[in-house]
Amino acid sequence: MVNNQIREISIGDFDLSLGRMRITSMARILEVEKSMRMHGQLQPVVARMHKEGVQLIDGYKRVYAAENLLMGVLQCRLLEVDEHQAKVLMLSYNWTGRSLEPYEEALVLKDLLETHAMDQRELSRLTGKSGSWVSRRLGLIERLDEEIAADIRMGNLTGSHARALIRLPRGNQLSVARAIQRYNLTSRQSDRLVEAYLATEDEQSQQLLLHAPEKLLYNNHVNESPDQVYDPRLSGYGNQVAGSIDKVITGLQELLKLLEEHRTGSLQQGEKMLLLPGLDIIADGLVTLKQAMGRLQINKTRQDK
Repeated sequence: MVNNQIREISIGDFDLSLGRMRITSMARILEVEKSMRMHGQLQPVVARMHKEGVQLIDGYKRVYAAENLLMGVLQCRLLEVDEHQAKVLMLSYNWTGRSLEPYEEALVLKDLLETHAMDQRELSRLTGKSGSWVSRRLGLIERLDEEIAADIRMGNLTGSHARALIRLPRGNQLSVARAIQRYNLTSRQSDRLVEAYLATEDEQSQQLLLHAPEKLLYNNHVNESPDQVYDPRLSGYGNQVAGSIDKVITGLQELLKLLEEHRTGSLQQGEKMLLLPGLDIIADGLVTLKQAMGRLQINKTRQDK
């Protein structure tokens, strides 16, 4: 099945048609782009030859990053498989690193179900997953509002958000989804919001909850962190900023403590290559943070006057 010879393929020769089952996440593409800018292509992409060219199976973020970097070619491993085998491989190649969102897995399964006339039992056999796993993934698509599905494909919501939203009737999903986006809620916070929404007794209470969910989310007994509390002096947005500041301070203190240890000298060169892109993102973020602080300081100066 595998052609062990790795070939250089021009970026423009890749058939990206299977990309319709992948989520576009600019943040993840930019991370890969930064790594490739520093270290080049560390792993070949995977594709198959077919009558219309070289159909990409795995490596979409690398291709998009290469386009941004104006690279002419990519190293590619070519497989001798048909289209339905290629779709199954899209799942298996990404299980180890968990780079596929649950919703992306659902899109692949749905395509196999409809395009290749398979049933759920056959999907279970091909993927090596249980029938309940297949059913849960397909449920993400079948029970989800179409507008929310479009947001997920564009990377504006995650598959974890989708799992929370499908607990709601379709007619209620969109308003809750917009609150999740407006307040930039995590998947755990989204679960709590959905639980509270389902527990409300009337439409007015539901609207009040979606208009100001921060009291629920930052209340001590349902808090994501025991140290994160709701400050009544701050707006919902202000509480979000305060919570993020606490998380960054805690994370930065822990990171600096680790980097100051003597064990940094024991890191292998390959490990450093994997860690440096993330540290670069943090360093770039500090520059942006200073600019944001400058805007806050300007506003404060104007208020003092």
